[in-house]
Amino acid sequence: MTKTHKLDYESPIGLIEITGTHEAITSILFSEESKKVNVLHDETPHVLRECYNQLDQYFKGERDTFTFPYHFSGTDFQKTVWEALTKISYAETGSYKDIAVSIGNEKAIRAVGSANGKNKLSIVIPCHRVIGSSGKLTGYAGGLWRKEWLLRHEKSCYKE
Repeated sequence: MTKTHKLDYESPIGLIEITGTHEAITSILFSEESKKVNVLHDETPHVLRECYNQLDQYFKGERDTFTFPYHFSGTDFQKTVWEALTKISYAETGSYKDIAVSIGNEKAIRAVGSANGKNKLSIVIPCHRVIGSSGKLTGYAGGLWRKEWLLRHEKSCYKE
């Protein structure tokens, strides 16, 4: 069995727990902890250090794409949705219907929403960029206030 490692990142919108192996990141999730539990140490794999550094650059407005290896596990449908989410450009938004259409199943709006909610790679698989067809912010596992913050952050840092 592959050993997993954890590292906490203190973002402007709360603690983020990074989980991964020596090969890839497997989750990036907001934590309800108030202080770091998983700190950097000599055995922290390079991929976790790289994820930490790239998240730091993202929050400083210095990065709009991520290059570290990650792995998501889920159903084929979920993986298709998550792959489609990566096509929503930095500082842009798309609707659940847009995603459903892009994967060739325009009636799967609710299923897209469900898959979106199961995304374990926050920010990197940008589920925060998905909004309702009306243009309103809808569900976000990290809280709507974080979704709103992330969208504002990206718009304020966007460079053409």
